[in-house]
Amino acid sequence: MNLETVFGLHGRTALVTGSSRGIGAAIAEGLAGAGARVILHGTTDAGTKAVHARIEVAGGVADELVCDLAAPEAGRKLILQAEALAPVDILVINASAQINAGLADLTAADLSFQLAVNLGSTVDMLQTVLPLMAARGWGRVVSIGSVNQLRPKGVVTAYAATKAAQHNLIQSQARDYARSNVLLNTLAPGLIDTDRNAHRRDNDPEGWAQYTRSLNWMGRAGQPAEMVGAAIFLASDACSFMTGEAIFLTGGY
Repeated sequence: MNLETVFGLHGRTALVTGSSRGIGAAIAEGLAGAGARVILHGTTDAGTKAVHARIEVAGGVADELVCDLAAPEAGRKLILQAEALAPVDILVINASAQINAGLADLTAADLSFQLAVNLGSTVDMLQTVLPLMAARGWGRVVSIGSVNQLRPKGVVTAYAATKAAQHNLIQSQARDYARSNVLLNTLAPGLIDTDRNAHRRDNDPEGWAQYTRSLNWMGRAGQPAEMVGAAIFLASDACSFMTGEAIFLTGGY
């Protein structure tokens, strides 16, 4: 077996939403390292430039797009912008909104924002890209979920619910598109040490250390780079007999 043929992404184009930092940036750089042309996405012009530079220094190829996924029909517009650059073979749905609040404290505005980014834009993107992938006879969608889609915590009530709904959507479309060689799966991380939780880590290092020690079997937070291998697998021919599934990378729980 030629591992380059199975896992390599040469000749493929990947759009990675929310790829200016954290998990999205790590996955974008990993896909580029596997040979894909990567289309980066951020909410500002400056957001993805550092990631773009790192990809090019490493010998990869990248483009950048700017889009606010909370806006109406933003997901559809983002796919069409990406398709104008190159046919999108791989879509990594990573951008998300997480506002910590229990149900009693959840405001209508915060709920609407999370629904728009996490679910509405996903619907828009899938409605637009899946028929194109099917017509070309090959496609991969990697949705970045969360352990909260399976084991929700009250402090992220709305976020957890949107992630569960997102995976449900992935499963339904995986069934519909399986015979077109368009495969959709979810990569669901546990706690990952990104800037999303940097304030907690930096403001209370001992509290953070105590929390992570008790969180999972490994007793630590994951790193963005630890998501890359699974993402490459799900984006490649290596997962040719897998669709509608979820891979949980949680450190054990």
